[in-house]
Amino acid sequence: MSDIRKQLALYLVTDRSLLKGRELVACVLEAVWGGVTMVQLREKDCPANEFVHLAARLKEVLAPHGVPLIINDRIDVALAARADGAHIGQSDIPATDARRLLRRTRPFGKRLLLGVSVQNAAEARQAEKDGADYLGAGVVYPTNTKTDYQDTIGANGVKEICAAVRIPVIAIGGINKTNILELAGVPLLAGTSIVSAILSADDVRSAARELKTLWEGTPCRP
Repeated sequence: MSDIRKQLALYLVTDRSLLKGRELVACVLEAVWGGVTMVQLREKDCPANEFVHLAARLKEVLAPHGVPLIINDRIDVALAARADGAHIGQSDIPATDARRLLRRTRPFGKRLLLGVSVQNAAEARQAEKDGADYLGAGVVYPTNTKTDYQDTIGANGVKEICAAVRIPVIAIGGINKTNILELAGVPLLAGTSIVSAILSADDVRSAARELKTLWEGTPCRP
């Protein structure tokens, strides 16, 4: 579990609409060189065959860097692309079913990771019980990259979720260089999930490096 915590420190979620015409794989590599430790490929409107092809390309370039690739929502795509795991939300396939599929298949001789998005301590405890390896707590701050949420939970909400479970937790939603220090002070928080603060930057590598430096520079961080 300690290895998973380290891999969750700076968790990049992709969004091609933010790239200003740049190529996704190249931008993700720049982010990894800047310090990103895990990547989630999020493609809500991508045809399945294109999704699998893109995921396989990302897996190929991330593997030499030891950076896991997680697929948003689609267990089938995660398996087809030989990704390292999948991440689901509360309205997606139930976590118990996702865990069963990942456990039953085990196609590559390894345990695939399962992440689950949660908004409160009750959902967190249920996701842990259902087999999640880590949790995404949020939405923490207002964000334009996710629209299907009602309220933000703030740093205090993240703190309550961290205290409710034993598996690692990352904070998700609206995180940038102006508020990451507030989250870095949350005990037990494994990392932060970033979208626009990295991918919208003119210099993706520098943006990732600055966020990683801010996160690691807080005294309570390991």
